[in-house]
Amino acid sequence: MSARVAVAGQIARDLVLLVDEVPDANRSVDARLRREMLGGKGANQAVGLAQLGAEPVLLAVTGDDSIADELIAQAARDGIDVSAVTRRPDTVTGLIVELLDGRGHWRYVEHLPAAVLLTEADVRAHADVLTGADAVLVQLQQPPAAMLAAARLGHDAGRLVVLDGAPTDDGHRAALLAAADVLRADDHETELLTGVEPDDPDRVRAAAGELLAAGPGLLVLGVRRAGNLAVWQDPRWGEGHLLVPLTGADVVDTTGAGDALTAALTVALLRGDPPPDAVRHAVAAAGATVRHPGGRPDLDRRALAA
Repeated sequence: MSARVAVAGQIARDLVLLVDEVPDANRSVDARLRREMLGGKGANQAVGLAQLGAEPVLLAVTGDDSIADELIAQAARDGIDVSAVTRRPDTVTGLIVELLDGRGHWRYVEHLPAAVLLTEADVRAHADVLTGADAVLVQLQQPPAAMLAAARLGHDAGRLVVLDGAPTDDGHRAALLAAADVLRADDHETELLTGVEPDDPDRVRAAAGELLAAGPGLLVLGVRRAGNLAVWQDPRWGEGHLLVPLTGADVVDTTGAGDALTAALTVALLRGDPPPDAVRHAVAAAGATVRHPGGRPDLDRRALAA
C-alpha cells in the first residue's frame, strides 16, 4: 500500500505566459506560449506526490466560483484526494500569473487574498486527515498559526512532518521547528534561517547546527550556485552531510523545482531511503521540473529511480 501524505498549502490557478522580453512600461509584447493549469505550492507538491506513487490529500482553500470547480476536478484527475479542500463562500479562487522571459527569468503577479489562505480553524476541521497520514507537508508561506496547528497535529500523532520554507520570527518559529522532522529551504530561505550568505556550503553547514538543535533531524538547504546541502543528525538517520550539485539540465523555468524536490524527498524518506539517497532522488526530481514552463511537476518515478 502506498504512503498517504497530507499537504497543507496553496491551491490556485496558474497562468504562465512565455515572452521573449518583458516589456517596458506602457509597452506590449506577444506571448509565445500560454499555459493555464492547476497550481499553487500545495497543489504542485500534491501532483508530484501522486506522480511518484504516493496518495496525497490536499488541505487548501478555494473560492466558490467556476475556477474552483475546474481546479478541484483537475486535482481529482491527478490522483489527489480533495475531500479536505475548503470552499470559501463569496470568495474568488487564487490566481498566480507568471511572466517568463526567454532567459528563464520569471516574475509573478499573485492574487491570493486572505480568504484563500488556510486558517487554524480550517486545519483543525480536518485534523483526522493530518493524524491519519504517514507524512504531513507544511508550507510556511501560509499563515503561521494554521501551519503550526498542522505541524503539531502531525508531530503529536507520530507522523513525518516536513516543513517547506522559512518560519518567520513572529513567535511561531521555535514551535514550528520543534514539531518538524525535516526542513527544506531554497537559498533565499536558507539566508533567512541561518543569517549567513548562502553561497558557501561550509558556512551554511556550520550554521545548520542551531537549526538541528531546534528540532528537525534533516535539513535540505539551498546553496546559491552550488546545489542543495543536506545535513542530518537524528537517531533514525545517523549523522552526516552531503552537497548535491544541481543537475545541469537545460533550465527553462525554475518555478516548481522546490515543490518537486520536497515531494520526492518525502516519498523517498517514507520508503526508507537514507538521507544521501533521498536527497539525490529529490534533486533529480527538481532537475526534471525545470525543463518546462510552469511549476506543475512532470515526474516519472521509473526514470528517477534509474
